[in-house]
Amino acid sequence: MASTVQPLSSTVRIVEWDDLPARVREIPAGFNPLDEGVLMAHQREVVKLQRSIVAVPKGRRTGITFAVMLRKTLVAAASKVAGGDNVYYIGDTREKGLEAIGYVAKFAQIIARAQGSVSDIEEFLFEDQDPETGKTKHITAYRIRFASGFQVCALSSRPANIRGLQGHVVIDEAAFHPDVQGVLDAATALLIWGGQITVISSHNGKNNPFAQFCRDIEAGRYGDDAAVYTVTFDDAVANGLYERVCWMKGEEATAEGKKKWYAKIRNGYGVRKAAMREELDAIPRDGSGVRLPGVWVDRAMVLPETLVVRLALNDDFVKKDMEERKSWVDDWIKRELDPVLATLDPSVRHVFSQDYARHRDFSCWGGHALTLGLRRQCRVVIEMHKVPFAQQKQITHYAIRRLPNRCGGAMDATGSGEALAEVTADEFGHEHVHQVKLNRAWYSTWMPKFLQGFEDGMLDLPKDANMAQDLTAIEDVEGVPMVSKLRRDDLKDPELQRHGDSAVMLALGWFATLNLHAPIGYIAVPTHPRGFDNMQAGDMREDLDFPLIEHEGW
Repeated sequence: MASTVQPLSSTVRIVEWDDLPARVREIPAGFNPLDEGVLMAHQREVVKLQRSIVAVPKGRRTGITFAVMLRKTLVAAASKVAGGDNVYYIGDTREKGLEAIGYVAKFAQIIARAQGSVSDIEEFLFEDQDPETGKTKHITAYRIRFASGFQVCALSSRPANIRGLQGHVVIDEAAFHPDVQGVLDAATALLIWGGQITVISSHNGKNNPFAQFCRDIEAGRYGDDAAVYTVTFDDAVANGLYERVCWMKGEEATAEGKKKWYAKIRNGYGVRKAAMREELDAIPRDGSGVRLPGVWVDRAMVLPETLVVRLALNDDFVKKDMEERKSWVDDWIKRELDPVLATLDPSVRHVFSQDYARHRDFSCWGGHALTLGLRRQCRVVIEMHKVPFAQQKQITHYAIRRLPNRCGGAMDATGSGEALAEVTADEFGHEHVHQVKLNRAWYSTWMPKFLQGFEDGMLDLPKDANMAQDLTAIEDVEGVPMVSKLRRDDLKDPELQRHGDSAVMLALGWFATLNLHAPIGYIAVPTHPRGFDNMQAGDMREDLDFPLIEHEGW
């Protein structure tokens, strides 16, 4: 008979029914897992697979763990000659382990009547020795022992010595384990001694080892004794998931109720369509690595590249006299920036945004038009390299004043960017200028909305190669889309020393369009008649039919 896991002495505790997760406790008292029709069609197909390796990419709450643990309960309850064996369940959380063992306890109430006695749920410390280091740790585990001599054991975390778990192994939500590849490598090594591996998971990105594991099986790299069976949320709905939910809750299933229930689940993802497809339709996102497909970026780049103006200065510029610096930049503004600002449509609203940098990176400022259908168009981009603080203020404040129907802006107020963001807020109003701390919390809230804009085709950008390069710097960092901080140190050309600068500027621009203020208009200074220069400021106010304070073009 196969070996069993021995608990440490004096550490066994009986788990009470009330300690189990609600999903287990809510199973109706009259539930019989052996009744005809208990399992839906997709559940039956999964448990029928008798391959040594079974991978099940799935939509959430499709009942796969429920079905697999029913099958594994029958395995543990059977005698050795009938194919019985030990079963080990490895979830990504303690809660998952309790849920799985709770299912087994519920199934065993029926199965044990026909196949002998069964123990209560026992909580104990599983002794796990790392075969490489020899170190031992204790893992909280739950088990049910059958008269067959076999058991179902649920571990609360991944053991180092998976290879020691001979029998049937179920790895649940594999894509979310801390060491996904380590789990898969160790599990497949179990097959040396026989048994079966079932790997169940929702997807967690295309580059996750679980997704690669599924692709390798489908490509035949594990031979004929491995299979992938994909179950989507729509598969489960077609097979009666809604009706099963109603039955579990004691509610009546109706066609109208099903329509509302389905829409509620889909609509719950809001604009996160990629997340919805991954979690419900088992279609993995790009995952770790570049978050923006190149085709989305190419589709967005429809505006002239001439809308991007660049000012790159040398290290000696800051040593010049302040008046000389100001005069030089005024001339640059007239030659390079004014022609682009002149193209702005005075009939639409505009916002601005800036990702600040002073030395190595580019400081990027953008003016964005909010057109019909809430379409965002990046109509002017100013990139500044090694431009002193005073001249960045000179350039950006000039551009801000000339945005028609300006409805606010957002500026990077992280680190060295805080000073410029603060003086800009002082100049144009602290309610008008959002000073944004670029941290993980901000990225997790706003970067997905920005990315969704690309997916929905709601952005128009200049056809600029540097901007396209910057957008590829948006990567998944532990599940949060952020701009990668990695740079290539071997590049000497400052034009190539980029840090996703315009990507951050564009994301801040999207944020600004969702946090609008009342528009402030810009009216150009009119051409004055001879002798106007001798007028006093008070006389000028009397001659005008609008207050100067509302028009910042003066």
